[in-house]
Amino acid sequence: MTKKIRVLIVDDHPIVRRGLVAMLAAKPDIVVVGEAVDGNDALEKVCTMLPDVILLDLIMPHKDGIATIKELKARDFPCKILVLTNFSSEDQVLGAIKAGADGYQLKGSLPSNLIQSIHDVYAGKTTFDPSINNVLASGLRFPKSQVDPKIASLTEKEIDVLKLLAEGCSDQEIAQKINVVPRTASTHVSHILDKLGMDNRTKAAIYALKAGIVDLDDLNIS
Repeated sequence: MTKKIRVLIVDDHPIVRRGLVAMLAAKPDIVVVGEAVDGNDALEKVCTMLPDVILLDLIMPHKDGIATIKELKARDFPCKILVLTNFSSEDQVLGAIKAGADGYQLKGSLPSNLIQSIHDVYAGKTTFDPSINNVLASGLRFPKSQVDPKIASLTEKEIDVLKLLAEGCSDQEIAQKINVVPRTASTHVSHILDKLGMDNRTKAAIYALKAGIVDLDDLNIS
């Protein structure tokens, strides 16, 4: 039997939570394990409900989404974090990504896009709403004159792997593309994260965009 993706919905609006629960209930491979009304509530429920993916609003009372992401990462919870919000300002988008969000979707996106994004972040891929392309492009680029020593420290093979990672490839897919076993691909990814000082694949993908290793057209945005 295929494992169901366990989802925790974090949003202070009951109508939004109810709508998401109803939508996700129709998907046989997804199960909503709980709901939380703000960041503090989410942090308590993560410990007992053990979600695979958290659907997280950004603007909430008591503890907002960005603060919640930072605390989840600080506590080293293994769940993936998919931001689901109405807001697409540079401060919010970049703040969430830099805090460690694994994906960013707007509430106005199609239900099919949200479902795909849940599967993508669960599989370790990055996923961003296409409408935030301009924010990503303007806010995440290094100046052209700036040479990044972290990128310079990567081997040619690691640069290739970083490109594939940023394009949304899983370790299995990376292994197939560079003709190695999955364990070797995983080792390459771990070395890249160590050299870049990153703690997850999403940050590494965004760093690749900043450094010009990939373009927005290459970055896995769905």
